[in-house]
Amino acid sequence: MPTDYYRAIELLSRTPYGRVSASRRALPFTTVTRHVVMDDGRLMLRLHRGYNYHQALDGSVVAYEADNANCDSDTWSVQFTGTARVVTPTPAERELFGPTPRLADDAPFDPVFLRIEPELVALHQLTDVPVYRYAHSA
Repeated sequence: MPTDYYRAIELLSRTPYGRVSASRRALPFTTVTRHVVMDDGRLMLRLHRGYNYHQALDGSVVAYEADNANCDSDTWSVQFTGTARVVTPTPAERELFGPTPRLADDAPFDPVFLRIEPELVALHQLTDVPVYRYAHSA
């Protein structure tokens, strides 16, 4: 495995959420997901079943991205590309995710799980990122 792969895995373990992107009926979509890096280097994702995105993701090539944007002067972004599969996690795997959110768009959170076998990995880093103040910040 390339060095970037191991560094990307290490960075990914520093943040609990990221975004998975794919297409449905030829239109792109992105949704937030909770992720866990498994011992074998694959990613397992937990998202809300009510979005129905898992149906489009299952068997599709997806991009998964996570970052530490707005957190530090040294910013990183990790992207994994691979095939996603809906899976039924073991109780021990489910436990790795911790508690589920209570609601997703005002509906009870109903978890569904996917596994991604990374085929391509991209790691990008920005150094000495200036601190920006947003218009609404004091």
